[in-house]
Amino acid sequence: MSAAVIVYPGSNCDRDCKVAVERSTGEPVSMVWHAETDLPEDLDLIVIPGGFSYGDYLRCGAMAAQSPIMGAIRQAADKGVAVVGICNGFQILCEAGMLPGALLRNAGLKYVCKPISLTVANAQTRFTAGYQGQSEVVMTQGNGDGNYFADPETLARIEGEGQVVFRYVDNPNGSVADIAGIQNARGNVLGMMPHPDRAFEAELGSADGAILFRSVMAAA
Repeated sequence: MSAAVIVYPGSNCDRDCKVAVERSTGEPVSMVWHAETDLPEDLDLIVIPGGFSYGDYLRCGAMAAQSPIMGAIRQAADKGVAVVGICNGFQILCEAGMLPGALLRNAGLKYVCKPISLTVANAQTRFTAGYQGQSEVVMTQGNGDGNYFADPETLARIEGEGQVVFRYVDNPNGSVADIAGIQNARGNVLGMMPHPDRAFEAELGSADGAILFRSVMAAA
């Protein structure tokens, strides 16, 4: 089993993700520069990290969604490889059309950075299977454009098909239906604004993020 973390100009959580996955699962992690066109073979997990890819110019994630590596990420996802986009990674996946909806400016127009409580909206996914019996988890929020939006038709579809994976207990940014994380229809691509990579050991305030990474590897 192995994982890869994508590195963009402006990423600042790429090393966090590498350490989090390695310590959570014991599996090796490769760092892949965004300008590459190929990924390592036989990956079980691809992580698109948080940060400010391309300085958040144009729209958050819009430029990174056009990076050369995205072609390889799409191909891997089409083959069933798990992809997790965290914070800016969620924005990138939405801009790339790999997840529905969009991330808008926070409703309060302020950057929000604090521990955040989430409910596990769907515990029957490859990302959340390890949370069985744990309905509420704690991770860390850090964004200025984390306000998830989808039109009513899209929202009804993702709600009806179980694509909402996490919800905020106390919505910090105005996201529709308190949505904090969603998956694609196939169930192998997850985007979430809170950071599991900042919550993988008790010393960080929570180890709930480690369960997500272990769940993915166990499913693989």
